[in-house]
Amino acid sequence: MIPRYLVDFSLDKLPHVQTDVVVIGAGIAGLFTAIRASETHNVLMITKKSLLDSNTRYAQGGIAAVISDEDSPEYHRQDTLIAGAGLCDHEAVDVLVHEGPEGVKDLIRMGTQFDLENGEFALTKEGAHSQRRILHAQGDATGAEIVRALSEKSKQSEKIQLWDDHYVIDLITYQNECKGVLVQKPDGQRVYVSANAIILCSGGTGQLYRYTTNPDIATGDGIAMAYRAGALIRDMEFVQFHPTSLCYPGAPRFLISEALRGEGAVLRNIRGERFMEKVHPLLELAPRDIVARAIVNEMENTKSTFVYIDITHEPADMVKHRFPNIYEYCLTYGLDVTSDWIPVAPAAHYMMGGIRTDLNGQTSIKRLYACGEVSSTGVHGANRLASNSLSEAIVFGRRIIEHIAGLSEQDLAADFSEHSHKPVGPMQAIVEKRLKLQKIMLRYVGLVRNAKGLEKGLEELKRQLS
Repeated sequence: MIPRYLVDFSLDKLPHVQTDVVVIGAGIAGLFTAIRASETHNVLMITKKSLLDSNTRYAQGGIAAVISDEDSPEYHRQDTLIAGAGLCDHEAVDVLVHEGPEGVKDLIRMGTQFDLENGEFALTKEGAHSQRRILHAQGDATGAEIVRALSEKSKQSEKIQLWDDHYVIDLITYQNECKGVLVQKPDGQRVYVSANAIILCSGGTGQLYRYTTNPDIATGDGIAMAYRAGALIRDMEFVQFHPTSLCYPGAPRFLISEALRGEGAVLRNIRGERFMEKVHPLLELAPRDIVARAIVNEMENTKSTFVYIDITHEPADMVKHRFPNIYEYCLTYGLDVTSDWIPVAPAAHYMMGGIRTDLNGQTSIKRLYACGEVSSTGVHGANRLASNSLSEAIVFGRRIIEHIAGLSEQDLAADFSEHSHKPVGPMQAIVEKRLKLQKIMLRYVGLVRNAKGLEKGLEELKRQLS
């Protein structure tokens, strides 16, 4: 039985803070929406670590938007629908491809510095893209540059208050309306924060798996608290596994960007043979799910735990300049990308499903919004097109703030405080429960699944909870 609330509380006995907008999370979705909201509202940003701790920070490839004269929203739309395996929401995709370029302009106005070539944006190509439309920064550190720019911009606003190292335990709801959040401070004290709008930007669920490109904060908190509150959740089976994460003894599953393949890198099995030519006409630039499954198949056929990514045929200076972060990181483990084949394997990377929203980022609970990886806008379908995630965050972040600005006073119900909840039972050690869950997910709910395995995994999970 899943409890409605995780802890016991009585709101009228807790310290109470009021604000206009609460933003939960500090990736591109959280930072961008907080900055836009602060133009007209007082904003409280809450993050369980710091502004620099998020999935966005580790995004290497870039952000997809129609910038080139050779490109068009229709091309971007087609690529997104094909990658999504026919399961995208067409209206949501139209919103993304038409409003993405303006969102990129917003990022630039906020201080993001994308790479240039001869005075023009340096565009690259990634898997399943028919055109070069990926803007990047500092070679392969796009996410870090965006977080740098947005965090600096947020600190300049007198209307944004930041609570870092704070943990949002639960959403407080009444009659299907979100009234606020229950927050635990670093000293263990709890506080009730009420607001006119709550925006969940808490990221994904990578830590459900033993092998993931996500940092340790990606534990699915936002989806879980929204589920407990009764919000509609959808498409949770659509987990994207990035085809190429570093697979080397002693090294974490570090992301080896898809942009590497966009610049000419090829995949080889442990015998040195290329194999994508027998799988898909786009070869190494096929959609991520196809490449990831092909790698797993090749690993099984060759009885190996990895394949290689090889860019040694490209000029060393170009590789170092274009991928300085990957080059330096691999070098710390004695691997030189310019001369060595790099061992890689798929790892859990991105959750396409999440909290269902409409085209304004609104969930099924009034005054509760979701943006970024925590949300399910319908853009991605069954498989996210590379670099569409950063675009989605800014496009729907803008729409959320525009929707909040249009709410009337009647839409913003008065606060309430007479609300309490009785204690839940004792909980097992979180570390132990997480490890058991990760083992089940790895064994039965990984990249390749079947009905028998899923049923067995569910049985094991039920035994653990009983």
